Amino acid sequence: MISALLAVALLAGLPAAATTMLRIDLPELAQGSDTVVHGTVRRTESRWSADKRRIVTDVEIEVAETLKGQAGNTVLVVQPGGRVGDIGQVVHGLASFSEGEEVVVFLERRGTSAFRVMGMAQGKYQVRRSADDRSALAVPDNTGDALLLDPSTRQPSTTAQRTLTLDELKAAIKTALQQPGQEKRQ
Repeated sequence: MISALLAVALLAGLPAAATTMLRIDLPELAQGSDTVVHGTVRRTESRWSADKRRIVTDVEIEVAETLKGQAGNTVLVVQPGGRVGDIGQVVHGLASFSEGEEVVVFLERRGTSAFRVMGMAQGKYQVRRSADDRSALAVPDNTGDALLLDPSTRQPSTTAQRTLTLDELKAAIKTALQQPGQEKRQ
C-alpha cells in the first residue's frame, strides 16, 4: 500500500505532455484562418496573464505581405506558455518563435487586437532562404510531442504539412482561397 502511494506521488510530480489535436491540411488552414501573413518576428515577450494565473507569450510580427484578410504593419500573436523569471509553463504542440525569424502564419482573431496561430504549430511555416537569397523554403513548424489525429478516423496520424518553396506555399494558399464558397472568408 505504501509503495503504491509512493509511486503515485512520484508520478504526480512529473510534467504532463499530452496535447492532442486534429490534423489540419494546408487548404483548411488557408480557408479557416482570419488572416495569413508573411513577415519577420520582431519581438517575443513572456508575461503573466491579467489574472496572474498563467504565463502567456506575446509575439510581434512585422508584416511584409498579407496573404489573406487584413493586417496592419504588425500583428500581435498571443500564445499560452513561456517563462517569466524562474517560472515556466509549456504547452506542447504550440508554434515556437524566435526574434528575427521569417515566417508565414495562419492566424485566428483573438479579441480586437491580437491573434493566435490556427492549429497551433500546424499554422506556422519558417522561411529559410538560400545563402544567395535566390530561393526560399517554407518549412512547417514541428508539432513536437503533440499527438495528431486524422480528422476522419480519429486515429493517430502524421503531419499533413510538407516543406514547399515559399512561392509554392503562396500559390497553394491562393488556390485554396479560390475554392467555391471561400469568397466570404477572404
